Amino acid sequence: MLRKAKVSDIKYIYKLILHFSKKGDVLPRPLAELYEHLRDFFVYEDRDLIVGACALQVCWEDLAEIKSLVVSEEYQNKGIGIQLVKACIEEAKSLEIPKVFALTRVPEFFEKMGFRRIPKNELPHKVWADCIRCSKFPECDEVAVIKEIFNFTTP
Repeated sequence: MLRKAKVSDIKYIYKLILHFSKKGDVLPRPLAELYEHLRDFFVYEDRDLIVGACALQVCWEDLAEIKSLVVSEEYQNKGIGIQLVKACIEEAKSLEIPKVFALTRVPEFFEKMGFRRIPKNELPHKVWADCIRCSKFPECDEVAVIKEIFNFTTP
């Protein structure tokens, strides 16, 4: 079941992110930061077990980032990651944010959902604040992908 995260989910989200950050798949996120960004997260729950998580973080009036996409190994390749990303895209639509991006080592996953690759330097500098925590900084091996959800023009 896909749903918005609750406070009681944070410790499980933390464990998932910690597991995948040790493998170098995602950036580690401190527990306090996860609580601060609780409302950004969606989770996928199976039989009272959190098996996937993903966040949508608003960066600016026209841009949001999909962050911390993690799915337990035994639940991968079942469409859970796609459902989590689609939930983030739908939330961006409801907030009238026209573009969503991600930094990933698996751009093909996002390209299947209509994202396209872009040079990282096209993203605002504010986006790179998290990169300082990465063990691979400044030799980043992630690819930037972006999806234009709609053209929204203000009156």
